Amino acid sequence: MDHNVEVREFFKGLLAIRHDRQPFTDSTSFFLSGRLSSVDAVELVVFLEEKYEIDFAEVGFDQSQIDSVEAVGSLLNTVKAID
Repeated sequence: MDHNVEVREFFKGLLAIRHDRQPFTDSTSFFLSGRLSSVDAVELVVFLEEKYEIDFAEVGFDQSQIDSVEAVGSLLNTVKAID
């Protein structure tokens, strides 16, 4: 499965928990806009570490890296390029 599809579905799940059913695009901001919280960011980071074996201790962390589907996709492409 395409990683953007998986990430998009993960965001949908986080939003559903908050009863946020507003549509979004791949460039929609989730954390910086306040639609999702820092607790949700931790859940996303754990998902990315487990699913894609990203080591944030190694690549560093900036919340803007995970603020949208596009941002996560870019992060995943960057990490793949490093490997």
